[in-house]
Amino acid sequence: MWARKRFDIGWGDLGFAAVRCLAGGNAGAAGAEENWLRPDRGGDFACLSVRSGFDLLLAAAGYPQGSEVLVSAMTIPDMVRIVEKHGLVPVPLDLDPDLAFPPAAQIASRVTPRTRAVLIAHLFGATPRLDEHIAAARAHRLLFIEDCAQAFRGRDYAGHPDADVSFFSFGTIKTASALGGALARVRNPELLAAIRERHARYTVQSRATYLGRVLKYMLLKAATYRPPFRGLVGALQLAGLDHDRVLNSSVSGFAADQLFELIRRQPCAALLDTLRRRIGNFDASRQLRRAERGRRLAHALRGSFACPAAHVSPHAFWVFPILTDTPDPLRLELARHGFDATQGHSMIVVDAPPGREALEPRETRRFLARILFLPFYDALPDEELDRMAAVLVNFSAARASPGVAPRVRAAG
Repeated sequence: MWARKRFDIGWGDLGFAAVRCLAGGNAGAAGAEENWLRPDRGGDFACLSVRSGFDLLLAAAGYPQGSEVLVSAMTIPDMVRIVEKHGLVPVPLDLDPDLAFPPAAQIASRVTPRTRAVLIAHLFGATPRLDEHIAAARAHRLLFIEDCAQAFRGRDYAGHPDADVSFFSFGTIKTASALGGALARVRNPELLAAIRERHARYTVQSRATYLGRVLKYMLLKAATYRPPFRGLVGALQLAGLDHDRVLNSSVSGFAADQLFELIRRQPCAALLDTLRRRIGNFDASRQLRRAERGRRLAHALRGSFACPAAHVSPHAFWVFPILTDTPDPLRLELARHGFDATQGHSMIVVDAPPGREALEPRETRRFLARILFLPFYDALPDEELDRMAAVLVNFSAARASPGVAPRVRAAG
């Protein structure tokens, strides 16, 4: 069976990280003030995670209690927890299902005298244009924050030049993973200095903690190869466990009940060195091939399934989602043919604030209920990608015309 995801980190990088953990020295990030992404621009800031950077940003901004932050309506729960921890109110921006992105016009329609910032996330690897969104934020004197956690594609994109802050993640399931770490481009020198001053007071993550993470993901990486993955799924099913939820929880970032204790750390020197290596060795040509394969898969599914944001360019195709009214039956059909798809359980829909039910993100709720993520990564051969597309097209045709005979062989 083809696993839903392969970790984008090689055995050589894992070995480097492990050796670096054992080599001694742990200066942390306080002195790592360098141009990580673009040598011609300053303002890069390395931290433990995007959650850490966002938490630091809101602390440094010092907005009054009850201030509002406009946020993309589909996000991870921790980003909402961080907003609320600072006494602020998240206000959702509903997504356009075709783009997986909120229309710029929503910013003006949701601004109140309490609004202070806008946080827009690039989902699935797509990078839609932000010019109108940033212009709307500027018109209302709002801080504009660009979340590129899912959209890293090398130094080719270091964030929109007019965004106030751009975040990039190198967590466990991200492109060019370092098994942790994040970068922020903060374009206001005073705000950047305030963030760095707060960050310097944090305890440095222990090398043992990072080493434990490296060893864990060595095991998980080995388990994503086809024969062991098939055995793992079978064992979980025999134990009566939902392998979809077990596998998703195995790569979760931070325990919710310890979130702020865990994210308020500086990254250790070993993580910083691994992050530096991953960015420095990033293969842009591989990313271009991945984008080409993503467009080819979207073309093969045209007329059978909507592929959110697949037509957006540039696109890193970090994951490949489709929309379906029958996600569970389709997931089972794909599994029968050897493809492990998932609905994912890490994203949530941001609720409208109390008393402002008109802002309920209805499109985003329908969107998230219909989404299914397909296996899509470099190790999946073209012929298997084509076979998966055939399974999907055949499933769609059978649903449209009951009695259509299947034309795709099941996995052996």
